[in-house]
Amino acid sequence: MSKPKIGIILSTTRETRFADRPAKWVLDIAKARGDAEYEIVDLRDYPIPYFDAPASPRFVPITDDAATKWARKVSELDGYIFVTAEYNHTIAAVLKNALDHLYDEPSRKPAAFVGYGAVGAARAVEHLRQIAVELSMVPMKAGVHINMEPLLGMLQQGKDFADYAYLAPTVTTMLDELAWYTQTLKAGRDSAETRAAA
Repeated sequence: MSKPKIGIILSTTRETRFADRPAKWVLDIAKARGDAEYEIVDLRDYPIPYFDAPASPRFVPITDDAATKWARKVSELDGYIFVTAEYNHTIAAVLKNALDHLYDEPSRKPAAFVGYGAVGAARAVEHLRQIAVELSMVPMKAGVHINMEPLLGMLQQGKDFADYAYLAPTVTTMLDELAWYTQTLKAGRDSAETRAAA
């Protein structure tokens, strides 16, 4: 059986975003495991217009090129790691907009979360978990929360993740949980497809 594919989704597109650093850090840790194929998925590569369709993608197919490209990418992945900032106690609008252009693509797939900012973006992650459930994803309990001390240390003092050794084990715990759910849910989806084709 081929390895599952997991996308590390950069959830903000701001020019001065911090997201690239934790995304690469998580990617490096994940690739060393060898249990899946991991890749970074950057919303900058999917310039989706604000949602203006006549109805939900559940009822009316999306026709915008960037949005359909995004939906294809989400569909080909078996699991997700969302790297998210916190804007006013929630996720960035660009991520919410991207998720609003989906329906079936992420269904029955696991979602893990890496948050950074005040209280480790816990409020944004909690909101994102609710959105994930509505899209029939399976949100992971284990997550990574990068609080203001390491965030400011890296932004203002030239520090790196190695200076905050307590963070790496949280990535391992998250990836362990994500790997189990990715394999299990992939097997379930594959079995359902086989039964449907019989």
